[in-house]
Amino acid sequence: MANQAKGMLSPAEISTFCAQLSMILKAGIPVAEGLSIMHGDMQKAEGREIIGTILEHAELGEPLHTALAASRLFPKYVVDMAEIGGQAGRLDEVMDYLCEYYEREEAISRNVKSAVTYPLVMIVMMVLVIGVLVVKVLPVFQQVFLQLGSDLSPFSLSVMQFGSLVGRYSVVIVAVIAVATAVVYALNRTHSGKSALASFQSRFFLTRDLYAKIASGRFAGAMAMMLSSGLDTDQSLDMAAKLIDNTYISKKIENCKVQIAQGSSFASALESAGIFSGIYSKMVSVGFKTGSADTVMKKLADRYEEEIDARVGNLIALLEPSLVAVLSVIVGMILLSVMLPLMGIMSSIG
Repeated sequence: MANQAKGMLSPAEISTFCAQLSMILKAGIPVAEGLSIMHGDMQKAEGREIIGTILEHAELGEPLHTALAASRLFPKYVVDMAEIGGQAGRLDEVMDYLCEYYEREEAISRNVKSAVTYPLVMIVMMVLVIGVLVVKVLPVFQQVFLQLGSDLSPFSLSVMQFGSLVGRYSVVIVAVIAVATAVVYALNRTHSGKSALASFQSRFFLTRDLYAKIASGRFAGAMAMMLSSGLDTDQSLDMAAKLIDNTYISKKIENCKVQIAQGSSFASALESAGIFSGIYSKMVSVGFKTGSADTVMKKLADRYEEEIDARVGNLIALLEPSLVAVLSVIVGMILLSVMLPLMGIMSSIG
């Protein structure tokens, strides 16, 4: 593990930690003893420091989720899932789930980076080309036209003005993008920053539906684990609600709690609150009537996971060609701002 003392661990590091801890727990080794083994096997000093921080709290008899929270290196989702796993007696299963979850997060991150690398290179090259055209080439054409006493056509003039405008502010545009990227990166390394980003993404119109599906999937997965552990619906609902950092879904869960307090059945309250949409609500209702609510919740969590993976995959697939198309149009306009005046000069000379 890398040293993340000033920020949270990466998805790959969280996945590795959860995989190791899952194997230890499945072997019947207590958490504190398992962490001690991990601490002794850790090669890098940074990793020993991280495990040591968690181990200190575990050796005091604190539960795993408290130790993870005290380290301030793990996202809220990991801490809350560890708490649910501890109370349900399924901590090893939770660690397995988190390992797979953050493996997917890491894969998505790699795919996004791969998709934007080529367009970013194009942006840099475009800025250089625009700079040369605007600073060196366009003024020359303007002077030649003035000397020939010829006027640019309206289209040629508008293209040249557009090229000049893009070139004039290209440095500012790049600087703004760089600052925005740095701010997002910095926010993503802290708990408060991650919460702020999650709140924004859950409201932003382009990501709102995706994050609602993520929240519903997390809720369904937690409910499946709690119900299958023998906890009643009220306890399961209270624990599962802790996982949700989506304001929209959180309000629906609160609405569900109110309806249950007013005497509604758990299934009808879930359906009325609209936590699950369409056929999924009907599946939950049937599941409670047949006594297989935990199985249905597990199926819903799996289906939401498949939908989320498909949605993210489609977004990644559209990202690169969209960026390339936009950049191609901009570069084409800049080239036209040179070629059209050139054709005008040639026709004037002829």
